[in-house]
Amino acid sequence: MKCGNCGEIPEKWQYIRLMDNVALKGGRGSASMVQKCKLCSRENSIEILSSTIKPYNAEDNEKFKTIVEFECRGLEPVDFQPQAGFAAEGVESGTVFSDINLQEKDWTDYDEKAQESVGIYEVTHQFVKS
Repeated sequence: MKCGNCGEIPEKWQYIRLMDNVALKGGRGSASMVQKCKLCSRENSIEILSSTIKPYNAEDNEKFKTIVEFECRGLEPVDFQPQAGFAAEGVESGTVFSDINLQEKDWTDYDEKAQESVGIYEVTHQFVKS
């Protein structure tokens, strides 16, 4: 995350989760993440807009697709490292694969119903400002 005031980008990864809800100072609502910049001391926040979360399906393969939107109030995402908690479903078999960890940007498993290997490979991302 980059500070929108001074441009500082911390050396360590910051993680944002849909389930997190932090109160803003002065009772101005809440956000998924609230962070005070270590360089300029400005309090910044970012909110995951839950109503914008979309699945990435087989027909989206090898295309960029908006899967989530954020309301940025002083924090700007500049990089993304997927973690655990992703899920997938076999296209033909309907087999559900839960708690997929994409930290290595690849995941493989075996679909017993379809009797074939399944996987997610070379995860990439981009941020688009609107």
